[in-house]
Order: sequence, then structure tokens, then C-alpha cells
Amino acid sequence: MTIVDAVPRRDRAAAAHDDAGVVLRLHKATGQLVGVTGMVEDGRYCIDVLDELSAVTAAVDAAALLLLSNHIHACVRESLESGDIDTTVDEMVTAVTRYVRTR
Repeated sequence: MTIVDAVPRRDRAAAAHDDAGVVLRLHKATGQLVGVTGMVEDGRYCIDVLDELSAVTAAVDAAALLLLSNHIHACVRESLESGDIDTTVDEMVTAVTRYVRTR
């Protein structure tokens, strides 16, 4: 399910636009990772490869933060408006913890 499926119809255009931003960031990270693979295959200097891997990590983090922001602005907002505050807060904490733990 995308964020578009989880938001009211009046907000779907904005959510679809936000999904596009996440996809763009993921495509960028994918391209960077392909480039890093080529660098390793070509025997490039390790420090240069590490610098590029750092850029890939930053691109993936940017996608994750945008996705989290989209989730808060759409799914969490809708859930809070429906009155399901405790469950919503617990889910938000779990989502952030899950992502941070992978760092």
C-alpha cells in the first residue's frame, strides 16, 4: 500500500506528489550504488569508494525521512483525527525506532 491509499481523497494529489519524491530519491540512491559497484570493480581508491557509499547512505536517509514525513502528514494525521491517539503514537514510535535501529 502506498501513502496515497491511506489518505482521504481530498489529500491524494498531494500524497501522490510526495510518493514521487520518495521514488526519485530511491532512483538516485540506486544510481549512486551502481556507480559505487563500478568503482569497486575498477579497483578505485578505497577512500573514494567510502565517500560515495556515504552519499548513497545520505540519499537513502533522505528518502526515509521524506517517507516518514509523508506518513506523519497523511496517515498519522488521519488516525489522530479519528481519535485513535494511543495506537497512533505507539505506531509512530515503533516506525522511528525501527529505522533508527538500523543505523
